[in-house]
Amino acid sequence: MSISEMEIEQMVDSQEETQQYIEIYGAREHNLKDVNLNIPRNKLVVITGISGSGKSSLAFDTIYAEGQRRYMESFSAYARSFIGNMERPDVDKINGLSPVISIEQKTTSRNPRSTVGTVTEVYDFLRLLFARAGVAYSHVTGKKMIKQTEDQIVDHLLKTYDGQKLIILAPVVKGRKGHYRELFVQIRKMGFTKVRVNGEIQELVAKMQVDRYKTHDIEIVVDRVIVQGKDEKRIRQSVQAAFKQSDGILMVQDQENNVADFSKYLMDPESGISYDEPAPNTFSFNSPYGACPTCHGLGLIEEISKDSVIPDPTLSISRGGIAPLGEYRDIWIFKKVEAILKRNKVNLTTPIKDIPEKTLEVLLYGDDIPVAVGSVKYPGTDWHTKFEGIIKFLEKQRETGSDKIRQWVEDFTDIATCPACSGYRLKKESLHFKIHDKHIGELAEMNINRLSDWFEGIETKLDDRQNIIAAEILKELRKRIGFLLDVGLDYLSLNRSLKTLSGGEAQRIRLATQIGTQLVNVLYILDEPSIGLHQRDNVKLIQALKDLRDLGNTVIVVEHDKDMMLASDFVVDIGPGAGRHGGHIMAAQPPTDFIQNKSLTADYLNGNLKIEIPTERRKGNGNFLELKGATGHNLKNVDLKLPLGTMICVTGVSGSGKSSLIHETLYPILRKHFYKSRTEPLPHQSLKGLEKLDKVIEVDQSPIGRTPRSNPATYTGVFTDIRSLFSELPESKIRGYKPGRFSFNVKGGRCETCQGGGMRVIEMDFLPDVHVLCETCKGKRYNRETLEVRFKGKSISDILDMTVEAAVDFFEHQPKILKKIETLHEVGLGYVSLGQHATTLSGGEAQRVKLATELSKRDTGNTFYILDEPTTGLHFQDIQHLLEVLQKLVGKGNTVLIIEHNMDVIKVSDYLVDLGPEGGEKGGQIVGSGTPEDLAKNEKSHTGKFLKEELV
Repeated sequence: MSISEMEIEQMVDSQEETQQYIEIYGAREHNLKDVNLNIPRNKLVVITGISGSGKSSLAFDTIYAEGQRRYMESFSAYARSFIGNMERPDVDKINGLSPVISIEQKTTSRNPRSTVGTVTEVYDFLRLLFARAGVAYSHVTGKKMIKQTEDQIVDHLLKTYDGQKLIILAPVVKGRKGHYRELFVQIRKMGFTKVRVNGEIQELVAKMQVDRYKTHDIEIVVDRVIVQGKDEKRIRQSVQAAFKQSDGILMVQDQENNVADFSKYLMDPESGISYDEPAPNTFSFNSPYGACPTCHGLGLIEEISKDSVIPDPTLSISRGGIAPLGEYRDIWIFKKVEAILKRNKVNLTTPIKDIPEKTLEVLLYGDDIPVAVGSVKYPGTDWHTKFEGIIKFLEKQRETGSDKIRQWVEDFTDIATCPACSGYRLKKESLHFKIHDKHIGELAEMNINRLSDWFEGIETKLDDRQNIIAAEILKELRKRIGFLLDVGLDYLSLNRSLKTLSGGEAQRIRLATQIGTQLVNVLYILDEPSIGLHQRDNVKLIQALKDLRDLGNTVIVVEHDKDMMLASDFVVDIGPGAGRHGGHIMAAQPPTDFIQNKSLTADYLNGNLKIEIPTERRKGNGNFLELKGATGHNLKNVDLKLPLGTMICVTGVSGSGKSSLIHETLYPILRKHFYKSRTEPLPHQSLKGLEKLDKVIEVDQSPIGRTPRSNPATYTGVFTDIRSLFSELPESKIRGYKPGRFSFNVKGGRCETCQGGGMRVIEMDFLPDVHVLCETCKGKRYNRETLEVRFKGKSISDILDMTVEAAVDFFEHQPKILKKIETLHEVGLGYVSLGQHATTLSGGEAQRVKLATELSKRDTGNTFYILDEPTTGLHFQDIQHLLEVLQKLVGKGNTVLIIEHNMDVIKVSDYLVDLGPEGGEKGGQIVGSGTPEDLAKNEKSHTGKFLKEELV
């Protein structure tokens, strides 16, 4: 039976029609309620909804997981035997799925060797540029290095010294001491008759030697020739012979005794030092060929300094002036120290500042003079031993001590810029290859904006040879730098360590890298890329995502940002609630139709619901915190005055200096004052008003733990109370179970197969480790006997699986437990389970767990809270709940300072500090401060322009 052409066309058309959508049938992963959904392909799609409604379950745990599984299925059976089979997500069917790339927030590398430059590959192209087109300079004299081929040298000699008498020399000793008797014997054996010693030509004679205590320059006289064209062959042979004896270097002396140097390699004619031929790894701080030998390519060194060991020189040694020793005890080390002091006519009660410098040096670094200490065991006997020195002892323990000892030594260790490479990470030779007077380290220190300007018109600064070599490299560099500018990261520098970036910044770097790959027909899934981005830069990000779409890709973004939703092609809203109350598709349509809906998200978009602006702004309690002269990083001598007892918002474009001012200057000063922290703040002059506060609490987005063993219950401390409750049950008392029996971290009650983890780690050969459910306890973490103890019908494992919302009802008659769980519920984490692994919590969720932990503690009314973008991952409704909690805190007299870009938080604050006007070098100034109304009138403020629209 034949098929007509018309039928074939219809089949092709219907196939094309189905491929216009990603069709999802029966998605039930986590809290998804049998979801059926068609997502248009090659469009910018936003998945939104209240926190915990199932957005990530749909985007990452269903669509991405299935795409990744199918990719793994394409491997051969042999390759899959190493990887193992990936679990299929709980979904009936997905059609129209392209290859999937996920760009998540949690992919920030903790490796100090990963930098913005290495991840985006911009630094790799810079290395190639310097290896092929860089000009070498001597690190001794600063002069340009010379390098010539054999032919060039012969041509130069024939042309320059035509008709002159010339001596060709092979240098074998350069500025070294010794008598060199053996060397002279060896030279004679090779057939040479003359040498030049310290500029004077001498005959080689038997038993010849020079003064061994003086430095010498020795060259072999290879040939003496009158330069003529007919002698070209002889001159060439002499040059070759000289190169052979002196490893590629030769010298020539003319009839007026002038000496010229020549080298096959890069060589400094004045000092005689030479460099190896440069290769890309010469400029890599991750390679032994390029890394600084002192800091091994990290740019920083750990040092145990005098200041870290003696924090307060006004104290005496007996009162704990030397921190590692502590206060005086009747032990061996103090007797040794006392003996050294007695030798120098001081004692243990002398303030350290009055101890002579030489004596202090002996105490810290030791010496070879034995110290006599009386024996306790054998009275009248002295033990004579050398004193190692406290700093020397600490350094030894850092290398060889146990983990506990090393941790103790860390308290006296400071991080300092490497003195050998000045923080550039490379060895000195690598830093003396330059292009247009800049070495690669200086380019890596520039922010992307300045780097882009530096490359503008660089061709005019290069010679013809360099331009031919650099043409393709420059094209690639400009393209990649352009992508970083497009996603609003112009304020970052290439040497910025990846671990210092926020989740949003790391995500945008990966996005820039992906745009650079120019792939088509790929499905990209992003997790809130707008985090940490000012409203002004949001436009750039949206355009970058549209560019990715226009290449022919599908871009799915899990996002709460209003502008992103309105700029998208299609919006999927999941709800109506969080956790078990979510998992339904509330709407799936273009934004113009979506805002006509009655869903919670649509109501906030169309203005039916909004976060109300307070009728009155708090003036504060009349006290101020005044920071003067902050100059760290890009801060321009900033003076900051904060009214206490208010909600303060610090705003400004990305890279304007918010983190430098608050996290790296203000917070370390407060920590040092209240908790004796050793973290040094950035440079500043003074801080007034500390006496008006009694504690500081920073709530950042770092994880609450790096292993599945950490969870909200353990972090908030409520799990300790729950274990105590279980140990008080009659069944526990009969069995003799104590609280430790209900811990999954100690032997006794836990499942020993997974050691209480609930998961087992399968180590992969060339992929990240995979966590699989423990086959013995099926993820319950405990053994059978422990699970038999129940409270209100629930085992300890059931409690950990319970959501915060359910736990509030379950523990309603346990006030101690209830208080801590209620605070988790108040900050919008009702959908999170008490035992949810810390590794699965987003940055915003981890921050809210920390906030809940602090809220459950008794506040003093004089606490200073610092929050870093607490709206991360929050829906408009969740922001409303969070603001209510924060307003309650301020209502009790506390001060809450928030670093934020979200306009809903900015508009309800009592006091704003806006930094700018731009990012990086053009930032670091306070553009305006005051109430939101004051800032909205400020023409210089980028934040003010967007705020004006919100306050209408």
